[in-house]
Amino acid sequence: MYRKSAYFLFVAVLGLLVIGIVMLFSTSAFAKDSHGDPYFFLKHQSVWLGVGLAICVAAALIDYHFWQRTWWLWLGVAAITLVFCFVPHIGMRINGSRRWIGFGPIGFQPSEIAKLAAVFFLAWWFARYEKVANHPLFGFAIPLAIVSALLALILFEVDLGTTALIGATTFAIMFVAGTNPILLGLLAITGGSVIFVAATQARMERLIAFTDLERYKQDAGLQQMQALIAWGSGGMEGLGLGNGRQKMLYLPYAHTDFIFPMIGEELGLRISLLVVFLFVVVIVCGIVIALHAKDRFGLLAASGVVCLLALQAAVNIGVTTSLLPNKGLPLPFISYGGSNLVACLFGVGLLLNIYRQAVLEPANKKRTSLQVRATPRI
Repeated sequence: MYRKSAYFLFVAVLGLLVIGIVMLFSTSAFAKDSHGDPYFFLKHQSVWLGVGLAICVAAALIDYHFWQRTWWLWLGVAAITLVFCFVPHIGMRINGSRRWIGFGPIGFQPSEIAKLAAVFFLAWWFARYEKVANHPLFGFAIPLAIVSALLALILFEVDLGTTALIGATTFAIMFVAGTNPILLGLLAITGGSVIFVAATQARMERLIAFTDLERYKQDAGLQQMQALIAWGSGGMEGLGLGNGRQKMLYLPYAHTDFIFPMIGEELGLRISLLVVFLFVVVIVCGIVIALHAKDRFGLLAASGVVCLLALQAAVNIGVTTSLLPNKGLPLPFISYGGSNLVACLFGVGLLLNIYRQAVLEPANKKRTSLQVRATPRI
């Protein structure tokens, strides 16, 4: 399984990317902001896909210890770009949130950089201070305080989903690193309480609508109610590619956060379960690669990447099937969104590099050792 994990990971990600492009072709033509071009979003996503694949290849080839040495640079870039979200004419306010910055026609979400920067920093920290990972100061307070600075900036953007995502990933990396479990329990309680309070202040209507979608189906519960209708319409076989009805302005953001119900409506339950299976393959392969990493930094970095991908997929699927309150997180590799696609593909490239160094380098060392032994002494 371990020897083939990178191949399974590659095939699973490729399958998700193909499904994403196909569904974006089917759904994005009906989006409100397509600027009169039915292929507007498809063209943009194709460009981002090309960029993401190039970055994925680069991450797979560059020694992952480069990110260990330059963690401070990415942490600084993340903090500066997050601050830019609040700068007039640079930060972009969309739907009441300041999550994007733009330079001319190019725009992206700095929080995607923050996700990776937090993983790099935590992996470096706990690789360096491995022997004191259980210490309240070095194994808990200091790394948490540094990550919390990024979380505060993201929270002020009114991006509760990404804040919770990075917070949960921080918890997971600390758990793997061996942080005191009592402190981790306190962190879980405190972090959950902060997110809940922030959600009640900023998105109370969504929480209320989640408890009674039928009552709020015309306002706060509209997206999840229409998603359920899409699931019911598709059934086992689906209505056929391109024949979905909810994308025709009934379901807002059918090409972004709520693309998964469109898969169910047009392609049916079988393809929807295939998507879930492919994510399970990605997660399992990522865990296997992390467990066989050749050093502690590789283990923690891979664990962080897997946690980011797994939680995003789980939350999106939970929201679009009405198992969780509505929270805007894209479905990795499938939803429209260039910043998230590039970040996810970078994470895949990082996993492939960790795998390559763990599998190929020991084999090369073994081969070299055998050659030395076989060389006759003069």
